Amino acid sequence: MLKHSFHSSHSAPQTLIPTHKPFLCGGGNAAPPFAVAQKYSVISAKKQKKIRLRRTAASNGVKAALTTTEKSTAVKAVVTVLQTVGGALTHLGLDRGLDDITDLLGKTLLIELVAAELDPKTGQEKPTIKGYARRTGSEKNEIYYESSFEIPEDFGMIGAVLLENEHHKEMYVKNIVLDGVSGGSIDITCNSWIHAKFDNPIKRIFFSNKSYLPSQTPSGLKTYRDKELRLLQGDGIGERKTSDRIYDYDVYNDLGDPDQDEDLARPVLGGPEHPYPRRCRTGRPRTKKDPLSESRSSSVYVPRDEAFSEVKEATFQAKTVYSVLHALVPQVQSSLDGDSPFPHFTAIDVLFNEGVELVEAKASGASLISIIPRLVKAISDKGNSILRFETPEFLDRDKFAWFRDAEFGRQTLAGVNPCTIKLVTEWPLKSNLDPEVYGPPESAITTELVEEEIGGLMTVEEAVKQKKLFILDYHDLLMPYVNKVRELKGTTLYGSRTLFFLMPSGTLRPLFIELTRPPVDGKPQWKQVFQQCWDATGVWLWRLAKAHVLAHDSGVHQLVSHWLRTHCCTEPYIIATNRQLSAMHPIYRLLHPHLRYTMEINALAREALINANGIIEKAFSPGKYSIELSSVAYDQLWRFDLEALPADLINRGMAVEDPTAPHGLKLVIEDYPYANDGLLIWDCIKEWVTDYVTYYYPEASLVQSDNELQAWWTEIRTVGHGDKKDEPWWPELKTPDDLIGILTIIIWIASGHHAAVNFGQFDFGAYFPNRPTIARTPMPTENPNDEEKKEFLERPEEFLLKCFPSQSQATIVMTILDVLSNHSPDEEYIGENIQPYWEDDKIIKSAFERFNGRLKEIEGIIDGRNADTELKNRAGAGLVPYELLKPFSEAGVTGKGVPNSISI
Repeated sequence: MLKHSFHSSHSAPQTLIPTHKPFLCGGGNAAPPFAVAQKYSVISAKKQKKIRLRRTAASNGVKAALTTTEKSTAVKAVVTVLQTVGGALTHLGLDRGLDDITDLLGKTLLIELVAAELDPKTGQEKPTIKGYARRTGSEKNEIYYESSFEIPEDFGMIGAVLLENEHHKEMYVKNIVLDGVSGGSIDITCNSWIHAKFDNPIKRIFFSNKSYLPSQTPSGLKTYRDKELRLLQGDGIGERKTSDRIYDYDVYNDLGDPDQDEDLARPVLGGPEHPYPRRCRTGRPRTKKDPLSESRSSSVYVPRDEAFSEVKEATFQAKTVYSVLHALVPQVQSSLDGDSPFPHFTAIDVLFNEGVELVEAKASGASLISIIPRLVKAISDKGNSILRFETPEFLDRDKFAWFRDAEFGRQTLAGVNPCTIKLVTEWPLKSNLDPEVYGPPESAITTELVEEEIGGLMTVEEAVKQKKLFILDYHDLLMPYVNKVRELKGTTLYGSRTLFFLMPSGTLRPLFIELTRPPVDGKPQWKQVFQQCWDATGVWLWRLAKAHVLAHDSGVHQLVSHWLRTHCCTEPYIIATNRQLSAMHPIYRLLHPHLRYTMEINALAREALINANGIIEKAFSPGKYSIELSSVAYDQLWRFDLEALPADLINRGMAVEDPTAPHGLKLVIEDYPYANDGLLIWDCIKEWVTDYVTYYYPEASLVQSDNELQAWWTEIRTVGHGDKKDEPWWPELKTPDDLIGILTIIIWIASGHHAAVNFGQFDFGAYFPNRPTIARTPMPTENPNDEEKKEFLERPEEFLLKCFPSQSQATIVMTILDVLSNHSPDEEYIGENIQPYWEDDKIIKSAFERFNGRLKEIEGIIDGRNADTELKNRAGAGLVPYELLKPFSEAGVTGKGVPNSISI
């Protein structure tokens, strides 16, 4: 928050202010045209210093209080505008265009001060007080504009400021400081793009930093509050423009491109056939070949303030992601053969120690080197560039860790997808799919096999009772797509189950992998169980089966744990928050840091990651059915109430309620790094939310009577997640505790859960044999012909490499994982910086400081756990410590840090 000292560059010895009171006629949003030119006289800075404003005890607004004998007082406003890359102000002081002339004339911004209360005599809004701001100086990437006002004695508190941008281009306003307030300056936080009046004549309003429930809104601001929400909601028609700030809903009907190629048609996601969360409406025209699908364009609309601000000299992830998707990936594709496997394992190492020459990079190489220097290096003698990856810590610590079954088991608890493993509670294992379609439902992992493998330690019945058996079960989710996927070129699929046994050491031992193919072309169901063996053929079959399961886990991780549960399901919360909660609502201000930039990243994903023939479809096993598969997962598996970490752990059988245990839960696997650290973050978030909510809602009636809050929750349930609006598990919103639970889930998903499944992707997935994203060939035992059988038996390593992603697929995915795992230098971490709205409220500020302090304590607790060699799942020879839920991080690919929001 700016605490401006008003340098000489901002406060000249003489300041121009009106000699009379122009603009005191008219109020509200409709500013009358200027009938006469404004006249100015000179008032000395010395005289201004004698005039102060006094803050009232009842409000954070500003109330004029005379310290001179005059009947009005002078107020100075300083507007801070950020200079941006490619934005409005890159031309200032350079081209002397129309906007520079506007600056010279002192008519850059029209500022109107809005009274907080109605006129007690008329019951109407008081006329706004207006004045132009002119550019007075700059510092680093900030440009300052000043205006002076005379405020009548009876004006009262200033509740808001209206801005009109007189430039021909937008500008990014950081804040407005009203100088002269007793005890310091008053900030009005903006952090927003201000459109040019030539693009949109409606003025922008910014409310004071004091938060108000709807029923507590000062009388003079009620109309402004309601009008601003209606503007943000829009009318649901027309195509959105870049400068728009309209939030509305639509289905995912823009992933396909049937007009380009019929094979690029994709089903609409959202509706009875394919339930799905809603996205932000763009209003683009429908395709010619499919009236249900929306046409694609070179960029995807997001409301203007949802886009990265591109502040000069700062590195923003959206620009990096865009450059990788639109410039680097095409060069990788043209530099590598799309279908060729790696010829040997040492060829994979070349990506880290030598790199791949980008043969078509001469034109754009220089720009890529500047944008992503971690990935793209220069070749001075050829003028080309080289793509070379940093060695991931996982590979650097133990090159052969990916080979070990112990690491396979450990990563189900401490890897990038630790939230799908579950306890086996029923035996025998059995499918819930229709046996008429998919074949016998019984698993081939029998009681006899398990009891033989666990060496007489206990019976299966005892193992289930003692909670020793765990499973990765992707059988029912994947089986309906097996035959469809197998019709695609260069990929295959099975339904899979992987059974683990909990060892006395607290580690998981993989016991069996079952792969199943449903009936097809007159052939009956095929299924086979694989296990670690002591003969060469069995060992290589186990490795191949593990590659298939890891590809399944990579797909579920990326499509469900990551995209669906965080990015996709959060977008409706963002839309509803902006449509239904005023910017002065305390819950809007609590949520806003956790919802920033997500829509921009999601838009980029729809452009080139999850779209038809995008990177996900090209490099993951389900191919063109990838995002459709996430719709099935949403339909079958997603429940808002189970997005709470404690509820999720209980639902998967990984914990049981225990009021005497820390967090009120007893973990079934005591050394479960994701759960152990996640519960620390969860409880910390909940404590902060509890302090915040109970301050603004000390009693249930305030929750029930808050019309904005109730509309917000209703819209999330019935529109944003409308395909599940009738589900009985939606929490009610009647009490402060209800609100605390709902908000804690939203904040946890956007911060802790996303960090856990995102920022370890490069370390664990860059060396793709550890986490292949696709299995391209079937098991050699399914339908072996003589040639395949001979190849497998004579060259099993080559057979495995052909099953792994191709050179092109692997390199593209590695490039994406590097960017997705990267923290930008200006990352905003959870609980790190207090929001300006809370600075002047001692109670909220104190609660936030406790939140920040507790997060710092958690850092130390996690460090201590990683140093404890008794915790075998997070400490040991060659192991990467589990730091994904450490709250803070430096910039770069660090494998730690919990940002406020899903900003990458």
